[in-house]
Amino acid sequence: MIKRFFNLPRIQKRLISVASDSFFLFFALWAAFALRLEEPSWLPAHDQLAVSALTVVFTIVIFVKLGLYRAVIRYLSDRAFLTIIYGVAASSVILIVLGYLFQAFVPRSVPIIYGALAFIFVGGTRLGIRMLVNRPLHKSREPVAIVGAGETGRQLATALSQGAEFRPAVFVTFDRAAHKSLINGVPVVSIERVEKSLIKHGVKRILLALEPDTDVDRKALLRLLEPLAIPVQTVPSMSEIMAGQARINDIRDLEIEDLLGRDPVRPDNAIVASSLFDKVVMVTGAGGSIGSELCRQIVLHRPSQLVLFEQSEYSLYAIERELQSINRAENLGVEIYPLLGSVAHRRRCETVMKTFGVQTVYHAAAYKHVPLVEHNVLEGIQNNVFGTWHAAEAAIAAGVERFVLISTDKAVRPTNVMGASKRLAELILQALAQRQQSSRFCMVRFGNVLGSSGSVVPLFRDQIKEGGPVTVTHPEIIRYFMTIPEASQLVLQAGGMGEGGEVFVLDMGEPVRIADLARKMIHLMGLSEKTDETPDGDIEITYTGLRPGEKLFEELLIGDDPLGTMHPRIMMAREASMPWSELETLLENLKTASQAFDCFRAIELLREAPTGYAPTGGVADLVWFRKNPALSGSDKIHLQGQTIK
Repeated sequence: MIKRFFNLPRIQKRLISVASDSFFLFFALWAAFALRLEEPSWLPAHDQLAVSALTVVFTIVIFVKLGLYRAVIRYLSDRAFLTIIYGVAASSVILIVLGYLFQAFVPRSVPIIYGALAFIFVGGTRLGIRMLVNRPLHKSREPVAIVGAGETGRQLATALSQGAEFRPAVFVTFDRAAHKSLINGVPVVSIERVEKSLIKHGVKRILLALEPDTDVDRKALLRLLEPLAIPVQTVPSMSEIMAGQARINDIRDLEIEDLLGRDPVRPDNAIVASSLFDKVVMVTGAGGSIGSELCRQIVLHRPSQLVLFEQSEYSLYAIERELQSINRAENLGVEIYPLLGSVAHRRRCETVMKTFGVQTVYHAAAYKHVPLVEHNVLEGIQNNVFGTWHAAEAAIAAGVERFVLISTDKAVRPTNVMGASKRLAELILQALAQRQQSSRFCMVRFGNVLGSSGSVVPLFRDQIKEGGPVTVTHPEIIRYFMTIPEASQLVLQAGGMGEGGEVFVLDMGEPVRIADLARKMIHLMGLSEKTDETPDGDIEITYTGLRPGEKLFEELLIGDDPLGTMHPRIMMAREASMPWSELETLLENLKTASQAFDCFRAIELLREAPTGYAPTGGVADLVWFRKNPALSGSDKIHLQGQTIK
């Protein structure tokens, strides 16, 4: 019957609601007189009947004016009940006035009794229908636990209650005093009793809704939740919600910084702002993982102009569109210019820098994927070495004040072409810093970036969602990690601190074992690892072997005896350098080898330079192997009497 009512046309539903409210109001009036006069069989006189009829008519008109009949009962809110209270209060006043005008017998307590009964009948019926309609939907929704009973948690619970997918079953709080309290009818339990409470309420999913300024140890929290084998997810930050980038009920997988379990690096905003505010800034590789995050943070510091330099058309389109949206939403007034181009084209770079009067360059354009660069040796050298050289020479010619190179920890005693090419790029900037004084060059090294293109975290996440297996190269492989925002903040910080030729590095804390990271992701997605001991597990971890040029243990990011800086987590490495005259000869020889497609000679030159390059395998360039099939199966490559294994 209730379903048939909700399937009726809107006008019919409103007429039925008016008729039922009229009946309940008449009944409330009769009951008020009967209770006051203590006469169960009381019948109204003519004047009392007229007063009652007019009271009901005026009340219905008030309900219509207040919009009560426009409210959808299924989604009836507190405001609708306030509307009923206002309407019933006005109805009681009308009863008093009409009783006086018609000189009808209306005892003084009758309007009060009538008002209470009218609210119970009119409001109670709507509340009852809403409960009956929503009960099947309520049962079908997935019960979730909300960790955090603050404002974010309450907003999330309200949003989920109005949806059709999740049902708030319990709040988990860190305040022991709030244990066993209720928030909007949802029980609150202390974090110490979380396991029993989740079992009791049949929770199928855990949602983190922590306040942005909370002092909760997220690493300890995840360590507590990990053994429960319940998926753990999070909600957007309040800044994303306020900026219109997300809604409170946009459930997403755990943030990468949660998996990292380390306090992020906090930049000195005064230093960063002084090097960016009202400046003309250019970012090369602006559409990449690091470059795009640099742009997001730079635009918030209000440079006068931001030049986006990128060779990928789609990546440039995507980041320019996003930045323009941020620019409008925050009313920043930054002029943003998306430019297509390659850093390997010196004339293009110089023209762009001169045309826009660029003052600061953040050079993020590079090939960073170790196996791909091993398979494309000369292209990696062209982009990472010559691209950096051409961009830096263009910066000098254009009078750029600061040039910051985004480098990598793989440049420390590299075992692959990518790391060696980045170390050679550092040597170029060190030599240019000594050759001239007009432009200041500095470099920033950091470890593996979680969440970037090619990062293990999105790869593991996709593999887990597909049912596995999760592929790890070696059970003992470890890496230093940081998040994209951390890396970008460090780059911006170094850009403000650099005076010329420095190699900045970050104290990155403890390294992370990749296999342990994979297990943590499996457990926090509510699944179990499949092993010989637990053959009924959900996801298996398989080991595929080290890839070409890959290290088992990354060496410390900073070398021996590092120098401190004004930032407690940023230091300077002591690195060998080359005079420009020697380096220029090396670059010309490398250019000749590249033009001749001589991979042997190119790798030999990388070894001769003070890069510390010590390859762990043979040349893996795919095109070179096609051209030299006789050597394609060789594990050893001889370079002028030396053997590279």
